[in-house]
Amino acid sequence: MRPTPWLRAASILTIIHSITHTIGGVYGAPAPGTQRAAVAAMRANTFQVLGVTRSYWDFHMGLGLCVTIFLTVEAIAFWLLGELAKNSTVNLRPLLLVFFFAYIALAVNSAVYFFAPPVIVELAIALCLGMAILSMKPLVSRTA
Repeated sequence: MRPTPWLRAASILTIIHSITHTIGGVYGAPAPGTQRAAVAAMRANTFQVLGVTRSYWDFHMGLGLCVTIFLTVEAIAFWLLGELAKNSTVNLRPLLLVFFFAYIALAVNSAVYFFAPPVIVELAIALCLGMAILSMKPLVSRTA
């Protein structure tokens, strides 16, 4: 199989990851009880940071939206890299290896600090990237 379908699959999985992260992780409503109490405490306690007043809730929302932005950009990048892989004479392996190892690291991070669904998606994205790398044809070196 050629690398393009694998990169397209990685792109689709990454945009799904972005959407579900945003809906559930960033804008999901906390459950009654301890979750709501924790959110209330995060919102209530404000402090000065570099001349502005912020709360831990502000940081939670801001960092959550940062993840959404980066996942969306990565989904677009994977799609574009799939297009480049069709007929490129550029070696995309080093760039794809960076993303491959990043998604392995994200999966480990998610396993330690979060829960199974993001781990599964991140490993599936890493698998697609790994398959794209393995399916790339070696570049023919030109000697003049």
